Amino acid sequence: MMKGAHFPAAAAAFALLALATIHLVSASDPSSLQDFCVALKPNETAVFVNGKVCKDPKLVTANDFFFFGLQNPGNTSGPLGSRVTPVNVEQIGGLNTLGISLARIDYAPYGLNPPHTHPRGSEILVVMEGTLLVGFVTSNPENRLITKVLNAGDVFVFPVGLIHFQFNIGKGKAVAFAGLSSQNPGLIIIANNVFGSTPPINLDVLTKAFQVDNNVVQYLQKQFWYDNN
Repeated sequence: MMKGAHFPAAAAAFALLALATIHLVSASDPSSLQDFCVALKPNETAVFVNGKVCKDPKLVTANDFFFFGLQNPGNTSGPLGSRVTPVNVEQIGGLNTLGISLARIDYAPYGLNPPHTHPRGSEILVVMEGTLLVGFVTSNPENRLITKVLNAGDVFVFPVGLIHFQFNIGKGKAVAFAGLSSQNPGLIIIANNVFGSTPPINLDVLTKAFQVDNNVVQYLQKQFWYDNN
């Protein structure tokens, strides 16, 4: 009887632990504890909250929640043939603590938004114009490519943290808009970060990791890794 009496308490504790674990795994940006927390630049006097300091709510205006310019195409003349125009907390202070952001991506013919990840946010992409080949790669051990050809009006989702890309396979330009589940989703462009880091990653590390000759790694490290943001 004594042992049995402890079982309900142990089961309840286990259930609470499981629920807490699920909550932590599924968490993204912190929930706001106030109507808004318009971000201020660090040199202005304010209270530090959720990674950005807050503007006095009495001084907030409509412009703190406004961005102008997404109607304008991005310059796609660079080597990648694409341009990302982000609208995150750096562009709209009112996004602070709200857990969302936006981006416009323009693609020249054959333009590429190269393999990259967003460590803090999932992405939902809607194609407004053109034809895009998109895809993401699942995590180890499968490393499976999930890929699709999208046309105007199509929507595709890239899960948080997974490597993904978009490639314009149409004959004309392409335009897409992306929503992200973070005010600051972050960006890791795989080639840039691996071969263009400062200081460079040790040559032996990259040679062994990619199983190629030293000359190949040295060649890649000497390239100019273009940032399309």
